[in-house]
Amino acid sequence: MKTFDETLYALLNDVQVTTQTESINVAEGLYRILAEEIVSSVNVPPHDNSQMDGYAVHSFDLEHADTFPVSQRIAAGEVGMELEHGTIARIFTGAPIPAGANQVVMQEDTEQVDGQVRIKVSAKPYENIRKKGEDIRAGQTILQAGTRLRPQELGLISSIGIGEIKVYQPLKIATFTTGDELLEPGEVVQEGKIYNANRYTLSGLIPQLGFELIDLGPVEDTLEATVSALVKAAAQADVVMTTGGVSVGEEDHIKPAIEQLGQLYTWKVKMKPGKPLAYGKIQTDKGTIPFFGLPGNPVSAFATFKLFARPYLMKMQGASQIKTNPIWLKADFDWPTANFRRDFLRARIVNKRQESWVEVFPHQGSGVLMSAAWAEGFAVIPEDTVIRKGDKVAFYPFSTFV
Repeated sequence: MKTFDETLYALLNDVQVTTQTESINVAEGLYRILAEEIVSSVNVPPHDNSQMDGYAVHSFDLEHADTFPVSQRIAAGEVGMELEHGTIARIFTGAPIPAGANQVVMQEDTEQVDGQVRIKVSAKPYENIRKKGEDIRAGQTILQAGTRLRPQELGLISSIGIGEIKVYQPLKIATFTTGDELLEPGEVVQEGKIYNANRYTLSGLIPQLGFELIDLGPVEDTLEATVSALVKAAAQADVVMTTGGVSVGEEDHIKPAIEQLGQLYTWKVKMKPGKPLAYGKIQTDKGTIPFFGLPGNPVSAFATFKLFARPYLMKMQGASQIKTNPIWLKADFDWPTANFRRDFLRARIVNKRQESWVEVFPHQGSGVLMSAAWAEGFAVIPEDTVIRKGDKVAFYPFSTFV
């Protein structure tokens, strides 16, 4: 039985990173992976500008007087004239600082006196001024290839005027479900049948990572149909992913089908939920296509996708940052019995006595999908570890896996 870390290492060590790229408008770049570094050709800000509404003044004048006439008005987007000695300029947030000024006094620190403006603060050179290039300098590399583009990165790229970017083409992930016991939502309840939850869990998990989902739907529970579905999936996709059906039972056809088309590794992982995990390769005319066989239990499928398939796919997509970092919080629960496997408990944060604690769902079975809907993340209990209420535990928010 492999440890969690051994399994993840084996998977990530086997990834072949995609090389297919495309150029897109920056507005279409959310959650895409950069295939080039981004270098700024401009300074941001492009000029010294006012940090707030107020008055531009030279600190030398302010050292010798406190009341001044207003010689000009400068709004954002306008360029003022050189400031006359002994005067001040009305200026607004973002407006360029006129030559001859080196300080901005906020309007709250002034008052009107007989048609002039009295300044109620002392001279402080360069106060309330954003300096040219203080955010970004011309020639500076602001983003590396492999960066996953969140809204803040899109804003950063836009701030230097770049409208088109090179990104990796999104991976195509093909899925299908097997099992004659499965019903689709909306179908009439039948004795001995269950509704297909995993299909719709995967159809939500895959697109939110920026990948293209190819959902081939349910497949007849025979070896011939399973082989045909795998061939069809591999011909269209970069990765094939299924849930369940990789054990050695007479009705489990994924394992012999993959072995017929390529090679399959089935691992028992020292974790809960998610002990069974299958990984392999399907041979096609265009090369080998990775295959993931996630467990059939709904929570196990959810957890193994988050913890194994996601980092594999993100690395394959070209992402440079694929690991997540935990938050260390006090446990609002006892875990009195040590497990030889690593436990990934469905949990969420609660606030108590002005502190953040983590509580766990009372039923942690691998078929209890309600636990994943209720939770905000995984509380991780290491192997052979007992937890007492108040001990620190690692908590991984689900949001860090998006």
